[in-house]
Amino acid sequence: MFGLKRIVIAQHERGVYLKDRSIVKILEPGIYRVFDLLGRVAVEVHNLTVPEFNHPYLDVLVKENRELVDKYFQFIELGEYEVGLVYKNGKLNGVLSPGTRQLYWKGLVDVKVEVLNIEQDYAVPKAKVGLIAHARMDAMPREVINYVYISEVADNHIGLLIVDGELVQNLKPGLYVYWKFNRNVKVEQVELRMQVMEVQGQEILTKDKVSLRVNLSAQYQIADPVTARSKLVNMTDYVYRELQFALRQAVGARTLDALLANKDELDKEIFAEVKVKVTEYGIQVRSVGVKDVILPGDMKDILNQVVEAEKVAQANVIKRREETAATRSLLNTARLMDDNPTLMRLKELEVLEKITEKVDKLTVFGGLEGVLKDTVQIKVNAN
Repeated sequence: MFGLKRIVIAQHERGVYLKDRSIVKILEPGIYRVFDLLGRVAVEVHNLTVPEFNHPYLDVLVKENRELVDKYFQFIELGEYEVGLVYKNGKLNGVLSPGTRQLYWKGLVDVKVEVLNIEQDYAVPKAKVGLIAHARMDAMPREVINYVYISEVADNHIGLLIVDGELVQNLKPGLYVYWKFNRNVKVEQVELRMQVMEVQGQEILTKDKVSLRVNLSAQYQIADPVTARSKLVNMTDYVYRELQFALRQAVGARTLDALLANKDELDKEIFAEVKVKVTEYGIQVRSVGVKDVILPGDMKDILNQVVEAEKVAQANVIKRREETAATRSLLNTARLMDDNPTLMRLKELEVLEKITEKVDKLTVFGGLEGVLKDTVQIKVNAN
């Protein structure tokens, strides 16, 4: 029949009956015939497997037809500092942002909304942290990730929770999730383990105007992260600069010879200087050591010549000392021989023995006496 509409609402559906563009009633499952000759009636069919009722006339429906709302919908209205955790059939499925008005169809999907006040406590409850931070994309709407700030503080680190530019809490290692609604949340991580700082290739003039290139290594640790963060813009840059300044000051106050002769003293001076300055900022320096002192090429040649000359001089001194000792020994032996003729004769026989070892044939006159007396004779002219 002309002007007669047939409308079918299935078991998993509901129909929103509008007349003159106003919601009049909700149609439950069934078959309906509507006479609408002038086109004043419209029926919108909604699938209850999607429980959210998002409609342009939602605010009007809530205000003008509250009985209809209470019968067919679950009405959720959040304040400016309230967040809603949406559970569907017992599983966390989504998040409602502050100030949200939402209607959920009653019936097919069991919807519950847990309302959290985040005005003071803006941390996501521990029991929900893993569900939100590690949620599968098919289990949680993508926009939920935009609602929260997720931070995982690593082992041997400490987290500094900063809200709207203010440091409010220290965080131990672990996973943390915070609501970003109405505030700016950030977590800065600070390394608590020992760290190594390398100060490389520093061109420095010594006290006697020798240009050196020095490499320095230091170990340091953040002892008070709150103090360090509140007083320093960049902790690493600060430690580097203090090591650099202390190195330049210590090297510039020494001559090259003094520097090379006692490098340990240089390390101790740099350590003491840096330790005093960084301690007030919550940083502890554990050790400082000069790794390399690199001389320019021409200075290396000069230094090698100096060392070579020193070694030659030392060798000459040792040689003269040994010659003096040998001469003194010969003098002492001569005096003993002069005082003891028998000892003198024994020395003659010792010399004779050495000579005869190298002589192939020896002709002797005068018998044994000639051998003993005439072969070797030592005459001393007395003045």
